[in-house]
Amino acid sequence: MPKIDVLNIKGEKVEEVSLKDDIFGIEPNEAVVHQVVVAQLANKRQGTQSTKTRSEVRGGGRKPWRQKGTGRARTGSLRNPLFTGGGVIFAPKPRDYSQSVNKKMRRLAMKSVFSAKYNDKELIVVDKFDFTEPKTKEMVAALKALNAPKALIVLDEKDTNVVKSANNIPKVATSLVNTLNTYDMLKYDYLILTKDSLKEIEEVYC
Repeated sequence: MPKIDVLNIKGEKVEEVSLKDDIFGIEPNEAVVHQVVVAQLANKRQGTQSTKTRSEVRGGGRKPWRQKGTGRARTGSLRNPLFTGGGVIFAPKPRDYSQSVNKKMRRLAMKSVFSAKYNDKELIVVDKFDFTEPKTKEMVAALKALNAPKALIVLDEKDTNVVKSANNIPKVATSLVNTLNTYDMLKYDYLILTKDSLKEIEEVYC
């Protein structure tokens, strides 16, 4: 059973806790993680791009010149794609880019990332962030003590003081356990969990 040190915000070891094997001790499945991330990014695409084809551009109803005898190439409309103001060849149209991934694969991807973070020593467990008020300076000092300059902080419930303290720090973000996703965990070098969020993660993913 994997174990990890629990630190305080000064970077000092407070205790040691055991992690569940089926979340933090599995062999990461890179193929599933890749598929889930690709689907997640695809689902963020709006798909609202749209340009006009020659049939949708205004004008061009009359044949610009006779078919033969002018020395110029034959054409039926000044709105064909070869002319300025004409339509677009193979014009992009609104479409749905979304991809569906089943729940079992999403859970496996999350567990794979948890295990990979633990294996790469990029998982940090903190006893708590006890900020009495929003203080960016205190959060910067805490991250420096934890040696985690680019990190995702995962909370079990929304803590306005912690969220606001992290908001103005580049390459640092916060998330709740119920909104945590594979892409966000991979985007940041370190994953910082509080003891409470670790407990909730083990309850959700077991």
